[in-house]
Amino acid sequence: MGKEYRAKVFKSGNSVALRLPKALGVVEGTEMVLREEHSRYTFEPVEKPKRKIDITGFWGKSPWLKPLKPEDREFEERQLDWNGDLLKRDD
Repeated sequence: MGKEYRAKVFKSGNSVALRLPKALGVVEGTEMVLREEHSRYTFEPVEKPKRKIDITGFWGKSPWLKPLKPEDREFEERQLDWNGDLLKRDD
């Protein structure tokens, strides 16, 4: 089991609140999920949604770029040197 902390419940408006110790490292404004099971409470930070990249604004930003023609997508066959022998020089 991890460290144990003590905290008091207090009234905040028409609700009750629990002040969490700073030592827990919870940042102010963090949204939390609270679960109650068999009179026990657990809480954890809400999982942030995965970020998506919006590329709709890129169209027209670089008009000089053109799609490759199918004939330009072909490359010459060459032997690859996986051992690095071509990097060695004979001086």
